[in-house]
Amino acid sequence: MNDTREYSGHLRFETLVVSNDEARGTMPVQEGVLNPFGTVHAGALVWFADVVATRLALQGASVSAGGQGFPLAINITAQILSNVTSGILTARARFVKKGRTLQVVRTEVTSDQGKQLLDLTTSHITSK
Repeated sequence: MNDTREYSGHLRFETLVVSNDEARGTMPVQEGVLNPFGTVHAGALVWFADVVATRLALQGASVSAGGQGFPLAINITAQILSNVTSGILTARARFVKKGRTLQVVRTEVTSDQGKQLLDLTTSHITSK
């Protein structure tokens, strides 16, 4: 069976490091992030949360052209709890562990109605 399908999309969101212990982001639900069932694609939820978590883990450090200093994710655990078809999503990332070489970040994504959609935990090590 030859069943070729083409997919394309557009992902747009903003991130902000609020403090040394918290980062936030917002992402509008739009056509490019929806799955064929009309809800936010799991990959879009995880991508959004991971970028917000990485911004927190980065803590404004400078990253060299070769990537030295970048907080590489070495583990990602995602629990998709619910989903939506519209609105503005908010991600809030906070440290679980803030070490010199290992950072663990928990990021929660919620709908504009306050419904928790995703609980993401990431572990990052600083690239050498």
